[in-house]
Amino acid sequence: MEMIERELEAILHTSHDNIVITDERGLVLRASQNCRDIYGYDVSELVGRTVYELQDRGIFSPSVTIEVLKKKKEVQLMQQTETGKVVMATGIPVYDEHQCMKRVISFSHDLTELQRLKEDYQQLEVKMKTYQLEVEELREQQSNEMIIRSGSMKKVWSIINRVADSDATVVLLGESGVGKTAFARALHYGSERKEEPFIEINCGAIPASLFESEMFGYEAGSFTGASTKGKTGKFELAHNGTLFLDEIGELPLDMQVKLLKVLQEKTVTKIGSERAKHVNFRLIVATNQPLEEMVKKGTFREDLFYRLHVIPITIPPLRERKEDIAALLYHVLHKQNEKYSMKKFFHAEALNLLLEHPWPGNVRELENTIERLVLTTDENSISPQDLPFYSENSSSEKEEWESLDTLTSQGMTLQQALAEVEKNWLIRAYRQCQTTYEMANTLGISQPTVVRRLRKYNIK
Repeated sequence: MEMIERELEAILHTSHDNIVITDERGLVLRASQNCRDIYGYDVSELVGRTVYELQDRGIFSPSVTIEVLKKKKEVQLMQQTETGKVVMATGIPVYDEHQCMKRVISFSHDLTELQRLKEDYQQLEVKMKTYQLEVEELREQQSNEMIIRSGSMKKVWSIINRVADSDATVVLLGESGVGKTAFARALHYGSERKEEPFIEINCGAIPASLFESEMFGYEAGSFTGASTKGKTGKFELAHNGTLFLDEIGELPLDMQVKLLKVLQEKTVTKIGSERAKHVNFRLIVATNQPLEEMVKKGTFREDLFYRLHVIPITIPPLRERKEDIAALLYHVLHKQNEKYSMKKFFHAEALNLLLEHPWPGNVRELENTIERLVLTTDENSISPQDLPFYSENSSSEKEEWESLDTLTSQGMTLQQALAEVEKNWLIRAYRQCQTTYEMANTLGISQPTVVRRLRKYNIK
Protein backbone atom coordinates (compact mmCIF):
# COMPACT_ATOMS: atom_id res chain seq x y z
CA MET A 1 0.00 0.00 0.00
CA GLU A 2 2.86 2.31 0.86
CA MET A 3 4.46 1.63 -2.53
CA ILE A 4 1.20 2.49 -4.29
CA GLU A 5 1.10 5.78 -2.39
CA ARG A 6 4.67 6.58 -3.47
CA GLU A 7 3.92 5.69 -7.05
CA LEU A 8 0.82 7.89 -7.02
CA GLU A 9 2.75 10.79 -5.51
CA ALA A 10 5.47 10.36 -8.14
CA ILE A 11 2.86 10.44 -10.91
CA LEU A 12 1.21 13.54 -9.49
CA HIS A 13 4.59 15.25 -9.09
CA THR A 14 6.07 14.47 -12.50
CA SER A 15 3.03 14.66 -14.77
CA HIS A 16 3.01 17.52 -17.28
CA ASP A 17 -0.80 17.48 -17.09
CA ASN A 18 -2.59 18.72 -13.99
CA ILE A 19 -4.23 15.76 -12.22
CA VAL A 20 -7.10 16.11 -9.75
CA ILE A 21 -8.59 13.13 -7.86
CA THR A 22 -11.98 13.42 -6.15
CA ASP A 23 -14.30 11.03 -4.38
CA GLU A 24 -17.86 10.15 -5.42
CA ARG A 25 -19.16 13.38 -3.84
CA GLY A 26 -16.72 15.60 -5.74
CA LEU A 27 -14.45 16.26 -2.77
CA VAL A 28 -10.87 16.90 -3.91
CA LEU A 29 -8.56 14.28 -2.38
CA ARG A 30 -5.34 14.89 -4.27
CA ALA A 31 -3.97 17.29 -6.90
CA SER A 32 -0.66 17.57 -8.72
CA GLN A 33 1.83 20.29 -7.87
CA ASN A 34 1.49 22.16 -11.17
CA CYS A 35 -2.11 23.19 -10.45
CA ARG A 36 -0.84 26.69 -9.59
CA ASP A 37 0.62 27.06 -13.10
CA ILE A 38 -2.72 26.20 -14.70
CA TYR A 39 -5.40 27.30 -12.25
CA GLY A 40 -3.50 29.84 -10.14
CA TYR A 41 -4.02 28.03 -6.82
CA ASP A 42 -1.79 25.81 -4.66
CA VAL A 43 -2.69 22.19 -3.87
CA SER A 44 -3.55 23.16 -0.29
CA GLU A 45 -6.26 25.54 -1.59
CA LEU A 46 -7.95 22.78 -3.61
CA VAL A 47 -7.69 19.66 -1.42
CA GLY A 48 -10.59 19.31 0.99
CA ARG A 49 -12.96 21.42 -1.12
CA THR A 50 -15.66 20.13 -3.44
CA VAL A 51 -15.59 20.72 -7.20
CA TYR A 52 -19.00 22.41 -6.82
CA GLU A 53 -17.47 25.05 -4.58
CA LEU A 54 -14.46 25.43 -6.87
CA GLN A 55 -16.71 25.83 -9.90
CA ASP A 56 -18.78 28.47 -8.11
CA ARG A 57 -15.57 30.35 -7.37
CA GLY A 58 -14.62 30.18 -11.06
CA ILE A 59 -11.52 28.03 -10.48
CA PHE A 60 -12.84 25.09 -12.50
CA SER A 61 -14.92 26.72 -15.22
CA PRO A 62 -16.69 24.48 -16.02
CA SER A 63 -15.82 21.49 -13.84
CA VAL A 64 -15.23 18.30 -15.80
CA THR A 65 -15.64 16.25 -12.60
CA ILE A 66 -19.20 17.52 -12.12
CA GLU A 67 -20.03 16.44 -15.67
CA VAL A 68 -18.59 12.97 -15.01
CA LEU A 69 -20.64 12.65 -11.82
CA LYS A 70 -23.77 13.61 -13.77
CA LYS A 71 -23.23 11.48 -16.87
CA LYS A 72 -21.46 8.50 -15.21
CA LYS A 73 -18.99 8.30 -18.08
CA GLU A 74 -15.79 9.82 -19.42
CA VAL A 75 -16.14 13.49 -20.36
CA GLN A 76 -13.86 15.90 -22.21
CA LEU A 77 -14.36 19.68 -22.31
CA MET A 78 -12.56 23.01 -22.65
CA GLN A 79 -11.99 25.29 -19.67
CA GLN A 80 -11.11 28.97 -19.38
CA THR A 81 -9.15 29.59 -16.16
CA GLU A 82 -8.90 32.72 -14.05
CA THR A 83 -5.28 33.00 -15.18
CA GLY A 84 -6.41 33.34 -18.77
CA LYS A 85 -5.33 29.90 -19.88
CA VAL A 86 -7.23 27.63 -22.25
CA VAL A 87 -7.35 24.09 -20.83
CA MET A 88 -8.58 20.80 -22.23
CA ALA A 89 -9.88 18.72 -19.29
CA THR A 90 -10.65 15.02 -19.41
CA GLY A 91 -12.54 13.34 -16.56
CA ILE A 92 -12.56 9.54 -16.03
CA PRO A 93 -14.81 7.69 -13.55
CA VAL A 94 -13.35 4.88 -11.41
CA TYR A 95 -15.71 2.11 -10.25
CA ASP A 96 -15.35 -0.55 -7.53
CA GLU A 97 -16.18 -4.24 -7.92
CA HIS A 98 -19.87 -3.46 -7.38
CA GLN A 99 -19.87 -0.89 -10.22
CA CYS A 100 -20.25 1.96 -7.77
CA MET A 101 -18.35 5.15 -8.69
CA LYS A 102 -15.72 5.79 -6.03
CA ARG A 103 -13.32 8.22 -7.68
CA VAL A 104 -13.08 10.70 -10.56
CA ILE A 105 -9.66 11.39 -12.01
CA SER A 106 -9.32 14.46 -14.21
CA PHE A 107 -6.41 15.44 -16.45
CA SER A 108 -6.05 19.08 -17.49
CA HIS A 109 -3.76 19.92 -20.41
CA ASP A 110 -2.74 23.53 -21.02
CA LEU A 111 -3.59 24.44 -24.64
CA THR A 112 -3.02 28.19 -24.25
CA GLU A 113 0.02 28.30 -26.52
CA LEU A 114 -1.66 26.09 -29.07
CA GLN A 115 -4.75 28.31 -28.94
CA ARG A 116 -2.58 31.38 -29.45
CA LEU A 117 -0.89 29.75 -32.41
CA LYS A 118 -4.32 28.94 -33.84
CA GLU A 119 -5.47 32.53 -33.35
CA ASP A 120 -2.22 33.85 -34.84
CA TYR A 121 -2.71 31.55 -37.80
CA GLN A 122 -6.29 32.74 -38.25
CA GLN A 123 -5.15 36.37 -38.08
CA LEU A 124 -2.40 35.58 -40.56
CA GLU A 125 -4.96 34.02 -42.87
CA VAL A 126 -7.08 37.17 -42.67
CA LYS A 127 -4.02 39.33 -43.39
CA MET A 128 -3.01 37.11 -46.30
CA LYS A 129 -6.49 37.38 -47.78
CA THR A 130 -6.34 41.15 -47.33
CA TYR A 131 -2.92 41.32 -48.98
CA GLN A 132 -4.13 39.04 -51.76
CA LEU A 133 -7.08 41.34 -52.41
CA GLU A 134 -4.74 44.34 -52.43
CA VAL A 135 -2.36 42.60 -54.83
CA GLU A 136 -5.26 41.64 -57.10
CA GLU A 137 -6.48 45.22 -57.00
CA LEU A 138 -3.02 46.49 -57.89
CA ARG A 139 -2.79 43.96 -60.71
CA GLU A 140 -6.14 45.15 -62.00
CA GLN A 141 -5.15 48.79 -61.66
CA GLN A 142 -1.78 48.24 -63.34
CA SER A 143 -2.86 45.79 -66.02
CA ASN A 144 -1.84 46.86 -69.50
CA GLU A 145 0.85 48.97 -67.78
CA MET A 146 -1.66 51.52 -66.51
CA ILE A 147 -0.89 53.35 -63.30
CA ILE A 148 -3.97 54.38 -61.35
CA ARG A 149 -3.69 56.46 -58.18
CA SER A 150 -6.06 59.41 -58.65
CA GLY A 151 -9.72 59.33 -57.66
CA SER A 152 -10.88 60.22 -61.18
CA MET A 153 -8.96 57.32 -62.73
CA LYS A 154 -10.19 54.91 -60.06
CA LYS A 155 -13.75 55.83 -61.05
CA VAL A 156 -12.92 55.19 -64.72
CA TRP A 157 -11.32 51.85 -63.83
CA SER A 158 -14.37 50.88 -61.79
CA ILE A 159 -16.61 51.49 -64.82
CA ILE A 160 -14.21 49.55 -67.06
CA ASN A 161 -14.40 46.56 -64.72
CA ARG A 162 -18.19 46.70 -64.54
CA VAL A 163 -18.77 46.78 -68.30
CA ALA A 164 -15.82 44.65 -69.46
CA ASP A 165 -17.69 41.35 -69.33
CA SER A 166 -20.56 42.57 -71.50
CA ASP A 167 -21.06 43.08 -75.23
CA ALA A 168 -22.13 46.71 -74.85
CA THR A 169 -20.46 49.14 -77.24
CA VAL A 170 -18.07 51.47 -75.42
CA VAL A 171 -16.96 54.91 -76.60
CA LEU A 172 -13.65 56.00 -75.07
CA LEU A 173 -13.35 59.78 -75.05
CA GLY A 174 -10.39 61.96 -74.16
CA GLU A 175 -7.43 63.90 -75.43
CA SER A 176 -4.76 62.34 -77.59
CA GLY A 177 -2.31 60.25 -75.58
CA VAL A 178 -4.42 59.63 -72.46
CA GLY A 179 -4.30 55.86 -72.96
CA LYS A 180 -7.56 55.03 -74.76
CA THR A 181 -5.98 52.04 -76.52
CA ALA A 182 -4.77 50.62 -73.19
CA PHE A 183 -8.29 50.88 -71.79
CA ALA A 184 -9.73 49.25 -74.91
CA ARG A 185 -7.39 46.31 -74.38
CA ALA A 186 -8.39 46.19 -70.70
CA LEU A 187 -12.03 45.90 -71.78
CA HIS A 188 -11.14 43.05 -74.13
CA TYR A 189 -8.97 41.10 -71.70
CA GLY A 190 -11.53 41.56 -68.94
CA SER A 191 -14.24 39.88 -71.03
CA GLU A 192 -15.09 36.32 -72.04
CA ARG A 193 -13.68 37.17 -75.49
CA LYS A 194 -10.14 37.54 -74.12
CA GLU A 195 -8.93 34.35 -75.86
CA GLU A 196 -10.23 35.62 -79.20
CA PRO A 197 -8.65 38.29 -81.48
CA PHE A 198 -8.33 41.95 -80.54
CA ILE A 199 -8.34 43.81 -83.86
CA GLU A 200 -7.27 47.46 -83.74
CA ILE A 201 -7.91 49.91 -86.58
CA ASN A 202 -6.86 53.56 -86.68
CA CYS A 203 -9.56 55.16 -88.81
CA GLY A 204 -7.37 58.19 -89.47
CA ALA A 205 -4.39 56.19 -90.72
CA ILE A 206 -6.05 54.32 -93.61
CA PRO A 207 -6.77 56.23 -96.87
CA ALA A 208 -10.48 56.51 -97.63
CA SER A 209 -10.01 54.68 -100.94
CA LEU A 210 -8.62 51.61 -99.16
CA PHE A 211 -10.84 51.64 -96.12
CA GLU A 212 -13.62 49.44 -97.52
CA SER A 213 -11.24 46.74 -98.76
CA GLU A 214 -9.44 46.78 -95.40
CA MET A 215 -12.62 46.44 -93.40
CA PHE A 216 -14.67 44.11 -95.60
CA GLY A 217 -11.93 42.25 -97.46
CA TYR A 218 -12.22 41.16 -101.08
CA GLU A 219 -12.33 38.11 -103.29
CA ALA A 220 -9.39 37.18 -105.53
CA GLY A 221 -9.22 39.34 -108.68
CA SER A 222 -12.23 41.43 -107.68
CA PHE A 223 -10.54 44.64 -108.83
CA THR A 224 -7.37 45.80 -110.54
CA GLY A 225 -4.41 45.33 -108.24
CA ALA A 226 -6.26 42.95 -105.95
CA SER A 227 -4.30 40.03 -104.53
CA THR A 228 -4.76 36.76 -106.36
CA LYS A 229 -5.43 35.13 -103.00
CA GLY A 230 -8.07 37.62 -101.94
CA LYS A 231 -8.10 39.21 -98.47
CA THR A 232 -9.98 38.71 -95.20
CA GLY A 233 -11.40 41.96 -93.86
CA LYS A 234 -10.99 43.30 -90.33
CA PHE A 235 -14.67 42.71 -89.54
CA GLU A 236 -14.22 39.03 -90.27
CA LEU A 237 -10.88 38.83 -88.45
CA ALA A 238 -12.57 40.19 -85.32
CA HIS A 239 -15.19 37.42 -85.35
CA ASN A 240 -15.88 36.27 -81.75
CA GLY A 241 -13.37 38.84 -80.52
CA THR A 242 -13.18 42.61 -80.15
CA LEU A 243 -12.96 45.26 -82.87
CA PHE A 244 -11.39 48.52 -81.72
CA LEU A 245 -11.90 51.50 -84.03
CA ASP A 246 -9.58 54.28 -82.88
CA GLU A 247 -10.15 57.85 -84.10
CA ILE A 248 -13.72 56.98 -85.10
CA GLY A 249 -14.30 60.67 -85.85
CA GLU A 250 -12.02 60.31 -88.90
CA LEU A 251 -14.26 57.64 -90.47
CA PRO A 252 -15.54 58.81 -93.90
CA LEU A 253 -19.31 59.38 -94.15
CA ASP A 254 -19.83 56.63 -96.74
CA MET A 255 -18.03 54.15 -94.48
CA GLN A 256 -20.12 55.31 -91.52
CA VAL A 257 -23.20 54.09 -93.41
CA LYS A 258 -21.60 50.71 -94.09
CA LEU A 259 -20.39 50.34 -90.50
CA LEU A 260 -23.92 51.03 -89.26
CA LYS A 261 -25.29 48.34 -91.59
CA VAL A 262 -22.76 45.79 -90.30
CA LEU A 263 -23.69 46.61 -86.71
CA GLN A 264 -27.40 46.24 -87.44
CA GLU A 265 -27.30 43.11 -89.61
CA LYS A 266 -24.22 41.39 -88.08
CA THR A 267 -23.11 40.35 -91.57
CA VAL A 268 -20.32 41.39 -93.97
CA THR A 269 -19.95 40.84 -97.70
CA LYS A 270 -16.51 40.91 -99.27
CA ILE A 271 -15.87 43.12 -102.27
CA GLY A 272 -16.52 41.02 -105.39
CA SER A 273 -18.66 38.49 -103.48
CA GLU A 274 -22.41 37.99 -103.28
CA ARG A 275 -22.31 35.83 -100.18
CA ALA A 276 -22.87 37.51 -96.81
CA LYS A 277 -21.03 36.12 -93.83
CA HIS A 278 -22.20 36.33 -90.20
CA VAL A 279 -19.86 38.13 -87.82
CA ASN A 280 -19.99 38.43 -84.06
CA PHE A 281 -17.68 40.94 -82.42
CA ARG A 282 -17.71 43.40 -79.55
CA LEU A 283 -17.19 46.97 -80.76
CA ILE A 284 -15.10 49.56 -78.90
CA VAL A 285 -14.44 52.97 -80.42
CA ALA A 286 -12.32 55.91 -79.35
CA THR A 287 -11.99 59.54 -80.34
CA ASN A 288 -10.52 62.84 -79.19
CA GLN A 289 -13.14 64.76 -81.17
CA PRO A 290 -16.52 66.05 -79.92
CA LEU A 291 -18.84 63.65 -81.76
CA GLU A 292 -21.99 65.52 -80.72
CA GLU A 293 -20.72 68.70 -82.35
CA MET A 294 -19.77 66.70 -85.45
CA VAL A 295 -23.34 65.38 -85.59
CA LYS A 296 -24.66 68.96 -85.51
CA LYS A 297 -22.26 69.95 -88.30
CA GLY A 298 -23.27 66.94 -90.38
CA THR A 299 -19.79 65.36 -90.44
CA PHE A 300 -20.87 62.38 -88.31
CA ARG A 301 -24.09 60.42 -88.77
CA GLU A 302 -26.61 60.86 -85.98
CA ASP A 303 -27.93 57.29 -86.26
CA LEU A 304 -24.39 55.88 -85.97
CA PHE A 305 -23.66 58.22 -83.06
CA TYR A 306 -26.57 56.84 -81.04
CA ARG A 307 -25.68 53.30 -82.07
CA LEU A 308 -22.16 53.77 -80.70
CA HIS A 309 -22.96 55.99 -77.72
CA VAL A 310 -24.09 53.17 -75.42
CA ILE A 311 -21.44 53.51 -72.70
CA PRO A 312 -19.30 56.65 -73.02
CA ILE A 313 -16.20 56.72 -70.81
CA THR A 314 -14.10 59.88 -70.62
CA ILE A 315 -10.42 59.42 -69.77
CA PRO A 316 -9.20 62.58 -67.96
CA PRO A 317 -6.00 64.26 -69.17
CA LEU A 318 -2.84 63.84 -67.14
CA ARG A 319 -2.89 67.45 -65.88
CA GLU A 320 -6.19 66.67 -64.12
CA ARG A 321 -4.86 63.59 -62.34
CA LYS A 322 -1.62 64.79 -60.82
CA GLU A 323 -1.60 61.93 -58.30
CA ASP A 324 -0.77 59.58 -61.17
CA ILE A 325 2.19 61.55 -62.54
CA ALA A 326 4.87 60.58 -60.00
CA ALA A 327 3.98 56.87 -60.18
CA LEU A 328 3.94 57.05 -63.99
CA LEU A 329 7.33 58.78 -64.09
CA TYR A 330 9.00 56.10 -61.98
CA HIS A 331 7.18 53.28 -63.74
CA VAL A 332 8.26 54.47 -67.20
CA LEU A 333 11.81 55.23 -66.02
CA HIS A 334 12.13 51.71 -64.58
CA LYS A 335 10.82 50.20 -67.81
CA GLN A 336 13.21 52.23 -69.99
CA ASN A 337 16.16 51.48 -67.71
CA GLU A 338 15.45 47.78 -68.10
CA LYS A 339 14.93 48.11 -71.85
CA TYR A 340 18.26 49.88 -72.45
CA SER A 341 20.24 48.43 -69.49
CA MET A 342 20.60 51.86 -67.90
CA LYS A 343 20.62 53.12 -64.29
CA LYS A 344 19.18 56.60 -64.76
CA PHE A 345 17.43 58.42 -61.92
CA PHE A 346 15.74 61.78 -61.43
CA HIS A 347 17.50 64.71 -59.78
CA ALA A 348 15.15 66.22 -57.17
CA GLU A 349 14.77 69.53 -59.06
CA ALA A 350 14.18 67.70 -62.35
CA LEU A 351 11.49 65.59 -60.69
CA ASN A 352 9.75 68.75 -59.42
CA LEU A 353 9.73 70.20 -62.93
CA LEU A 354 8.40 66.95 -64.38
CA LEU A 355 5.62 66.91 -61.78
CA GLU A 356 4.66 70.51 -62.58
CA HIS A 357 4.72 70.11 -66.36
CA PRO A 358 1.17 70.27 -67.87
CA TRP A 359 1.84 67.31 -70.21
CA PRO A 360 -0.32 68.43 -73.16
CA GLY A 361 0.52 65.15 -74.90
CA ASN A 362 -0.51 63.21 -71.78
CA VAL A 363 0.87 59.70 -71.13
CA ARG A 364 2.26 59.41 -74.66
CA GLU A 365 4.29 62.59 -74.21
CA LEU A 366 5.48 61.45 -70.79
CA GLU A 367 6.63 58.06 -72.11
CA ASN A 368 8.43 59.61 -75.09
CA THR A 369 10.09 62.26 -72.91
CA ILE A 370 11.43 59.73 -70.40
CA GLU A 371 12.70 57.41 -73.15
CA ARG A 372 14.46 60.38 -74.75
CA LEU A 373 16.04 61.39 -71.43
CA VAL A 374 17.23 57.84 -70.72
CA LEU A 375 18.90 57.63 -74.14
CA THR A 376 20.36 61.13 -74.48
CA THR A 377 21.58 62.18 -71.01
CA ASP A 378 25.28 61.70 -70.32
CA GLU A 379 25.04 61.20 -66.58
CA ASN A 380 22.92 58.71 -64.64
CA SER A 381 21.29 61.63 -62.85
CA ILE A 382 18.64 63.31 -65.01
CA SER A 383 19.07 67.01 -64.18
CA PRO A 384 16.73 69.97 -64.80
CA GLN A 385 18.92 71.14 -67.70
CA ASP A 386 18.28 67.82 -69.49
CA LEU A 387 14.53 68.45 -69.72
CA PRO A 388 13.25 69.65 -73.11
CA PHE A 389 11.02 72.23 -71.42
CA TYR A 390 13.61 73.40 -68.89
CA SER A 391 13.94 76.99 -70.10
CA GLU A 392 10.25 77.83 -69.88
CA ASN A 393 9.93 76.24 -66.46
CA SER A 394 13.06 77.82 -65.08
CA SER A 395 11.96 81.28 -66.25
CA SER A 396 8.57 80.86 -64.62
CA GLU A 397 10.29 79.66 -61.47
CA LYS A 398 12.36 82.85 -61.46
CA GLU A 399 9.21 84.89 -61.66
CA GLU A 400 7.66 83.11 -58.66
CA TRP A 401 10.71 82.59 -56.48
CA GLU A 402 13.16 85.23 -55.31
CA SER A 403 16.75 84.19 -54.91
CA LEU A 404 18.51 84.15 -51.57
CA ASP A 405 20.60 87.15 -52.65
CA THR A 406 17.46 89.17 -53.37
CA LEU A 407 15.94 88.30 -50.00
CA THR A 408 19.07 89.26 -48.10
CA SER A 409 19.52 92.45 -50.15
CA GLN A 410 16.04 93.52 -49.02
CA GLY A 411 17.23 93.34 -45.44
CA MET A 412 15.01 90.40 -44.47
CA THR A 413 15.68 88.39 -41.38
CA LEU A 414 15.77 84.58 -41.53
CA GLN A 415 12.27 84.42 -40.04
CA GLN A 416 10.93 86.89 -42.64
CA ALA A 417 12.62 85.02 -45.48
CA LEU A 418 11.15 81.70 -44.31
CA ALA A 419 7.71 83.29 -44.13
CA GLU A 420 8.13 84.56 -47.71
CA VAL A 421 9.13 81.09 -48.91
CA GLU A 422 6.16 79.55 -47.06
CA LYS A 423 3.81 82.10 -48.64
CA ASN A 424 5.14 81.32 -52.15
CA TRP A 425 4.69 77.59 -51.57
CA LEU A 426 1.09 78.20 -50.51
CA ILE A 427 0.39 80.43 -53.51
CA ARG A 428 1.74 77.84 -55.93
CA ALA A 429 -0.26 75.03 -54.29
CA TYR A 430 -3.36 77.25 -54.26
CA ARG A 431 -3.04 77.76 -58.03
CA GLN A 432 -2.51 74.08 -58.79
CA CYS A 433 -5.00 72.43 -56.42
CA GLN A 434 -8.78 72.38 -56.40
CA THR A 435 -9.37 72.04 -52.65
CA THR A 436 -7.59 72.70 -49.36
CA TYR A 437 -7.49 68.92 -48.82
CA GLU A 438 -5.56 68.50 -52.09
CA MET A 439 -3.26 71.35 -51.01
CA ALA A 440 -2.64 69.59 -47.70
CA ASN A 441 -1.74 66.38 -49.51
CA THR A 442 0.61 68.23 -51.90
CA LEU A 443 2.35 70.25 -49.17
CA GLY A 444 2.50 67.40 -46.65
CA ILE A 445 0.65 69.25 -43.91
CA SER A 446 -2.83 68.96 -42.39
CA GLN A 447 -5.89 70.59 -43.96
CA PRO A 448 -6.61 72.79 -40.88
CA THR A 449 -2.99 74.03 -41.10
CA VAL A 450 -3.51 74.94 -44.76
CA VAL A 451 -6.64 76.94 -43.86
CA ARG A 452 -4.82 78.77 -41.06
CA ARG A 453 -1.83 79.63 -43.27
CA LEU A 454 -4.09 80.88 -46.08
CA ARG A 455 -5.76 83.21 -43.59
CA LYS A 456 -2.39 84.25 -42.18
CA TYR A 457 -1.08 85.36 -45.58
CA ASN A 458 -4.51 86.59 -46.79
CA ILE A 459 -4.41 84.27 -49.82
CA LYS A 460 -7.86 84.26 -51.43
